[in-house]
Amino acid sequence: MPGNGKKRIETNENFSDAEKSCELIMSILSNYSPECIVNCQAATDVSLFKSLIEKHTGNQFVEKFSKAVQIAKHDIQRAVTHNKGIFNGLDAVILATGNDFRAVEANGHAYAARDGVYRALSDVEIRNDRFIFSLELPMTVGTVGGVTSLHPMAKRSLEILGNPSAAELMQIAGAVGLATNFSAIRSLISGGIQAGHMKMHLSNIMKQLGVTDMERSQIADEFSDRRISFSEVREYLSDLRSSR
Repeated sequence: MPGNGKKRIETNENFSDAEKSCELIMSILSNYSPECIVNCQAATDVSLFKSLIEKHTGNQFVEKFSKAVQIAKHDIQRAVTHNKGIFNGLDAVILATGNDFRAVEANGHAYAARDGVYRALSDVEIRNDRFIFSLELPMTVGTVGGVTSLHPMAKRSLEILGNPSAAELMQIAGAVGLATNFSAIRSLISGGIQAGHMKMHLSNIMKQLGVTDMERSQIADEFSDRRISFSEVREYLSDLRSSR
């Protein structure tokens, strides 16, 4: 842009012979936008975490939480699943508002590997007895035009969110991603993700089998420390009903 405020128009005369002879392979915008960053942060007193893990103090909880995040900063095996937990929540917002979750994910994963090593997108800091959990990633979303305006569900989702601007939608999506990441790490350092998955699996099986409230309680007690499978739950339910 020249000093007089007028846009400079490039012509062939502005290019060298080598540049003029270049073959154009393709012309497309990139989904990578490292200059468009959303930062999200949550902070609270360490003492408030004292009851999140049974028999652990607040300090023990945040120390374990911090170690879990640091592992994801240095181990790609853990980092991939760690970041997937962020996108579990973030993608839901992107999809609901008619945006391209694949572009957002590709952008985030590229940013996670920007220094040549794939790392966690979130971070944690303990400072002056304060727990500070943060997330940083690039994101490009829209709230006007395209599917966001045409699809009734996307339009309604934006209305529910208060018709945010693109920048505000980035912040909302980032906050949801940070929340789901926190939830996943909390589960991992306490009872474990698997325990929650099995509880959900058992609940789904009982719904399929049409159990009563009384049967539900008995089945839950029986399978609290047993292997859970559809056939075993069905067999136990059959024995339970035949013994009445």
